[in-house]
Amino acid sequence: MLSRRHLVAHSLLLGAAFSLPLAASAQTAFPSRPLRIVVPNAPGGAADLTARAVGQKMGEAMGQPVVIDNKPGAGGVSAGDMVAKAAPDGHTLLLISSGTAVSASLFKSLPFDTVKDFIPVALLASFDLVIVVAEGGRFKTLSELVAWGKANPGKLNIGTPNIGTTQHLAAELFKSAAGLDAQIVPFNGTPAVINALRGGQIDVGLDILSPLLSQIKAKALHPLAITGAQRSRMLPEVPTAKEAGVPGFAVASWNGLAVPANTPKEVVARLNREVTAALNDPDVKKRLEALNLDPQPGTPEQAAALLNNDIKRWGDVIVRARIPRL
Repeated sequence: MLSRRHLVAHSLLLGAAFSLPLAASAQTAFPSRPLRIVVPNAPGGAADLTARAVGQKMGEAMGQPVVIDNKPGAGGVSAGDMVAKAAPDGHTLLLISSGTAVSASLFKSLPFDTVKDFIPVALLASFDLVIVVAEGGRFKTLSELVAWGKANPGKLNIGTPNIGTTQHLAAELFKSAAGLDAQIVPFNGTPAVINALRGGQIDVGLDILSPLLSQIKAKALHPLAITGAQRSRMLPEVPTAKEAGVPGFAVASWNGLAVPANTPKEVVARLNREVTAALNDPDVKKRLEALNLDPQPGTPEQAAALLNNDIKRWGDVIVRARIPRL
């Protein structure tokens, strides 16, 4: 028979043994506080509105608010550095995009490694780019533009937003895929591209569809082709560039979420499930589609593959076009 002293000791040991799993569980509960999505863009843009729509639904499901922290500027470097240095516990996320892939090759050095210092969680949405000309101009189809450009080497001018944007690099890729000797003319933003098109300073523009849509609907600009693999929901009558005679060209912009490297796999998996559920929610889908964004639920592996492929693709374009690194 155990003495009273032994019984007390035995009870204490049992209590400690049972409390260990509970303590471990309490330490690993996720989420244990509000989540933060760091967005490398100003409030009100497509990236910000996407993060807010998805983040709100995630917060409702996870029982913790999701705060959007806008850190625009520097090609997303400041936002990326902040998240790379954050605790790898899933509470701090970075909105990544095709621009993240561009920055990985465009900058001579970054305070982080885009591939090694982040784990992609999921894609959020993709959005179309479009090749446009002024309404009533010389070109009615993409094949006409390509034929004229080949017959007049060096004379075709293609306008895009700033050097190093996805649109600018897409124009370089289009020029290569179509076999054109053309001039890429970067402008300080989409409004300047629109003004140059309508004023006849450039022949063609390549930009994100959404900010051009009102000009297209008003018959001020004429779309020649969508640059993605599929036709746009907003302009189903407009062919893709592949359909219009440039078979080697397909480009779409995208955004997604990532967390710092070393974030536990089970946390990444939980975040992915919540993103997928949010993107499949009818209200969230409606909000994104109203912004001309196409929800793209998928796995962390798919998001990582897209990021890595885009880093290589845009890196090759930057080298081939001899774009100076920043």
